[in-house]
Amino acid sequence: MVAGIITRIIGVLYRSPVTSIIGDEGNGYYSIAVNIYTMILLISSYSIPMAVSKVVSGKLALKQYKDAHKVFRCALLYVFIVGVIGMSVTWFGASVLISENQSNAVPALKVLAPAIFFSGFLGVFRGYFQAHGSMVPTSVSQIVEQIINAVVSIGAALLFIHLFAGNDDGKVPVYGAMGSAAGIVAGVISGLAFMLVLYMANASYFRKRRLHDVSGVDSSTASIFLTIMLMVTPVILSTFVYNISTVINQTVFIDVMDYRGMDSRQAASLYGVFSGKFWVLINVPVALANSMSTAMIPAVSGNYTLGNLKKCGQKVKEAIHFVMMISIPAAAGLFVLACPVMQVLFPQKATIRIAINILRAGSISVIFYSLSTVSNGVLQGIGKVNIPLRNAAFALLLQVMLLASLLYFTDLDLYALVAATCFYSFMMCFLNSLGVRKYLGYRQEIRKTFFIPAVSAVVMGIFCYFFYQGLYRLMTMICGGFLPLRVIILLCMMVAITFAVAVYFVCELKLGGVTEEEIVNFPKGTSLLRAAKRFGLL
Repeated sequence: MVAGIITRIIGVLYRSPVTSIIGDEGNGYYSIAVNIYTMILLISSYSIPMAVSKVVSGKLALKQYKDAHKVFRCALLYVFIVGVIGMSVTWFGASVLISENQSNAVPALKVLAPAIFFSGFLGVFRGYFQAHGSMVPTSVSQIVEQIINAVVSIGAALLFIHLFAGNDDGKVPVYGAMGSAAGIVAGVISGLAFMLVLYMANASYFRKRRLHDVSGVDSSTASIFLTIMLMVTPVILSTFVYNISTVINQTVFIDVMDYRGMDSRQAASLYGVFSGKFWVLINVPVALANSMSTAMIPAVSGNYTLGNLKKCGQKVKEAIHFVMMISIPAAAGLFVLACPVMQVLFPQKATIRIAINILRAGSISVIFYSLSTVSNGVLQGIGKVNIPLRNAAFALLLQVMLLASLLYFTDLDLYALVAATCFYSFMMCFLNSLGVRKYLGYRQEIRKTFFIPAVSAVVMGIFCYFFYQGLYRLMTMICGGFLPLRVIILLCMMVAITFAVAVYFVCELKLGGVTEEEIVNFPKGTSLLRAAKRFGLL
């Protein structure tokens, strides 16, 4: 969870200088290329960590250590094959995959091709360690990957513009997007190198477990490949449909804007605001749900394999409660502090007003996406991988109809994208929750999971808004003569966020939204519990 939040924060921070270098138009080309790259990655190897984690954890629960390692080796061969295919399709088919009116994004997509190949191997190693009950290797590798991504993205964007764009302003967004894409490739390779070193350091431990395997089970390579395929294929389809909404939104938006006579560069700039600012910020709190979903799969899968539905339900309850405790106030915080956040991170004057407004309008999607991500992980963990696929397909169909209607018959433009995004995420969390209830007999607790966090978030938002406004006016009067306005806003925002977090958790504790046992399970939970008791909150 911590790693997920850190990587998203790094992602937000480095996109700020990158946007200053390549502009909203360059952000648009970069986002178009990354969206296509993500779709190919989904088809080739994105679901591999989950599949390896699920299959291996099931074998480990039955003490079939040799078979577990055999799954690992077969998975490496699988990602090699699909990685070569995916990389080739990305490189040679880039001009076909991207529509003609956005051909400036083709070079960035070609730069991303090697990342398709290396990502599969990285996913196998992460899934293998997760199955052994350790999220530390995955977490640290994610941070390493994102740090290298950030450094190389900024450096390569500047370098590519200097070497290839020259004084041609029209080429700056194209080569800037290429440089930014190179950061993703460098990050994936760095993460893989870290995981290889870690695996070699633990090779003797894995070998000892195989030597102590007395299960007598020795599955054939063919049967293991079949198991992987049966697990991966539905998940690929599910995650593909779940995430292809981004590509469809992008295509529909740009095509309709072109139909309405908008210049292609202007359309790319507008989409750059949505994907490079709104979407980047929304994904910071949603990263918590992604991390929780990944972390809970081995526990849910192992307990479900052993027939312990009660413990499965308990794990689901803990995950949803914890994610809602974070995502609900995060949505409120983005709504209240949308203006200072954009002023600090993305201060481009031409688009800052619309960026603030769409962030406020779409902040509630944080809650829906977080909940749907966790429920997706639950259904995949218990082997019901077709349910998220069906739900995603149905929600996607409704979303496309809504988006196309709003774009054709109204002048909402980016607000139509935001509305479609919120609708899609809501439908996914609603439909997935029905599936979890049906197959686990799980009944969602409402008061502590939703009502108390919502009340606490509203109180927090009100206090945070007035606290920030007052502090901003005070700091402007005192420091306005010698501190830049952006620095003043940043300082006020940081203090206001700290104050808001304190207000929220005081409300949570006073309303009984979290127990002592739950606090202990938080990161640094013992210290938090001690502090709560010292201040008389418990």
